Formats: sequence, C-alpha cells, structure tokens
Amino acid sequence: MKLPLTIVQIILGVLVSALILLQAKGTGLGRTSFSPMAYHSRRGFEKLIFRATIILTSLFVAISAAAYFVI
Repeated sequence: MKLPLTIVQIILGVLVSALILLQAKGTGLGRTSFSPMAYHSRRGFEKLIFRATIILTSLFVAISAAAYFVI
C-alpha cells in the first residue's frame, strides 16, 4: 500500500516543482514589495497556475501525511 502512495507523491512533487518554476518566470527585483507597485492581480493562465499550485501542494501534503501513517 505504501508503494502507490510513494509513486503518487513523486509525481505530485515533480508537478508542483514545475508549476512553481512556471510562476517564477517574469519575477525579479522589480516585482518585490520594495517597488511602488506592490499589488499585482493574477489573470487568466497565471491565475490557473496559481490555483493549481495550491491544490497540488495540498494534495502532496495530504498524501505525505497518509504515507506516514501507512505501515
């Protein structure tokens, strides 16, 4: 039972990493809180990636907790 959870955990880890790297594109010192434009609203594809990252990260944490308790 632990092997399928581990495989799903690896797949989710790779997907979360990819989504985080996609979000990091276009960010830099100009987008930090030091700039006058501190607020940036997400629209379209950027919003989809942001929400998918939150959902997949939540699944990753839940499956990691489940894998910890499975013998």
